Amino acid sequence: MPNKKRLVKILLLHAILLPMLLFVYSFFTLAPRPWTGVDEAVVEKIAKEHGREAKEPLVNPDKGDLLLFVFLLAGAVGGFAAGYCWRALVVEKKAGSKE
Repeated sequence: MPNKKRLVKILLLHAILLPMLLFVYSFFTLAPRPWTGVDEAVVEKIAKEHGREAKEPLVNPDKGDLLLFVFLLAGAVGGFAAGYCWRALVVEKKAGSKE
C-alpha cells in the first residue's frame, strides 16, 4: 500500500486535473458559435459599412497544393543558402579562431 503522502498527492492531482479537463472539453464543444477571425469580425464588418464587398483573391491558396509548393520553394531556397554558406558559418570559424 502506498504511503499517505503519495496518496494525497495523487488525490490532489486528480481533484485538479479532472475538473479542468471537463471544463476545457465543455468550453470547446458546447460553444454557442464558432470563433471568428479578425478578418471576419472586424475587417469585413467595416468594409460592408463603407459599401465595399470582399473579392476573390487573384491566387487562392485554399485550393490545390499552391501553399505546399510555396513552402517547398522556401525550404529549397533556405537549404541552398545554408549549404552555400556552410563553410563560412562552421568550418572557417573554428579554423580562424585560435583560442
